[in-house]
Amino acid sequence: MTEPTCCWAPDTERIHRLLAEGVREHVYPGAVWAVGDAGGRLTGGAVGVPDPRRPERPMRADTLFDLASLTKVLAVWSVLGALWEDGRLPLDQPIGSYWPEPAGHPLGRVTARQLLTHTAGVPLRTQLEALYGRDPAAIRTGVLRAAPHRPPGEAVEYTDRAALILGYLVEHLTGERLDRHVTERIWDPLGMHATRFGPLPAAAAARCAPTELDQASGEHWQGTVHDPSARLLGGVCGIAGVFSTADDLGVYLRHLLAPGAGRTTGGRAGADRVGVGAAWTAESLRVQTGRLEPQRGLFWHLAPGTGPAEGVWTHYGFTGTALWLVPGLGRWAVLLTNKVFWTRERQPLTDIRNAFRALVCA
Repeated sequence: MTEPTCCWAPDTERIHRLLAEGVREHVYPGAVWAVGDAGGRLTGGAVGVPDPRRPERPMRADTLFDLASLTKVLAVWSVLGALWEDGRLPLDQPIGSYWPEPAGHPLGRVTARQLLTHTAGVPLRTQLEALYGRDPAAIRTGVLRAAPHRPPGEAVEYTDRAALILGYLVEHLTGERLDRHVTERIWDPLGMHATRFGPLPAAAAARCAPTELDQASGEHWQGTVHDPSARLLGGVCGIAGVFSTADDLGVYLRHLLAPGAGRTTGGRAGADRVGVGAAWTAESLRVQTGRLEPQRGLFWHLAPGTGPAEGVWTHYGFTGTALWLVPGLGRWAVLLTNKVFWTRERQPLTDIRNAFRALVCA
């Protein structure tokens, strides 16, 4: 898609000061960051600690993080792209025309593109247990038969249900669980061997940054997904559930800039391609929502305060994670924090994210 950035290097001292200030101000216990281009990782670093209760253990480059909604672009979006490039995903046909479960219900009239742009009009709140109980099959049926919140195409409204539905669609089209298929088709072939859905095994959980305090147990979630909908579904769904490291995410973003550049052996035998191709990334990283606001591509959205001309695309995770991709500059960036350890307040981390993006994506 693009050539590696030439003669550019981020101001690592300013980045370190910015992120260290977030530790001092209790925005998050610690952070890991990385910046690179189509040639690979240029630089990165870590500040603070994963767990303030263990101050002797510093944050490390290989610390695992609960990625929260980055699951949407790491898992659902990537597999849908591979299926689209295989000619198996009709983006603009009503999903009920090729998927029996929602056929005959209002959801069957929406398209995959509308779900990917958050314009499908599906209910804004997830409320899985309250509405459908705890049985995964009943939840799936309830979600796929739910009445719409508004007509499709009328507004851009971010909702976790869009990713949940598309995760179910992946499973219908592939005949495999989402976690298994994305591992075999995307992550293993790219060499992203630290990336997986939880719950994490004990050894991996021990090097995972803990998230929010579970009031019921009195312990912080660590190695078990923070998102309650994902926990209800056993840790695997389109909303959340993926854990990863900054290095693995750098491999992934590098691939999106230059498909095949970081290809490794392994993965599903006989796979013709690794990951997704340039066509899917180009299709996704353009404004798909017309005059509606906020402007979105396919799952990715433009960074706050920027427009199509800058071409800075991003996705955030509620736990404190973020990715940026700037095809015009041939650049990517990762910032991972466990901010919900301290608080759910958004603005302090938003300010740091915006400042970090200005330092690495301009």
